[in-house]
Amino acid sequence: MKSPAGRNVFRDFLRCEYSEENILFWLACEELKNASNPEEVEEKARIIYEEYISILSPKEVSLDSRVREQVNRSMVAPTPHTFDEAQLQIYTLMHRDSYPRFVNSALFKEHAQLNNGNGQSGAGSVKKESSA
Repeated sequence: MKSPAGRNVFRDFLRCEYSEENILFWLACEELKNASNPEEVEEKARIIYEEYISILSPKEVSLDSRVREQVNRSMVAPTPHTFDEAQLQIYTLMHRDSYPRFVNSALFKEHAQLNNGNGQSGAGSVKKESSA
């Protein structure tokens, strides 16, 4: 998850699997953690909630009821870490479910070949990215 190029390939894979919202949510949470202005934090948290947590959203991520309730309570006074538990749950889902399929996909193998052909780090660097 550290390399932008590797993230983009993984995102393309998730898009093909109709689960792109997981990485988009994870990235939005990372961006929220970098916000320091209280108004910016509140706005970004609201957007994340509406796009990925709300049951009305077409991009709703799959969270268990305990985490969803914790997020709902935290939205009263959001902080840069409002979604930490939800983000971890989605990361774990991607790591255990989507990532193993990604590593065995043609998209991953093509990305690894292209990078190895250019003398850049390839498959190994993509694999390391998801351990962060």
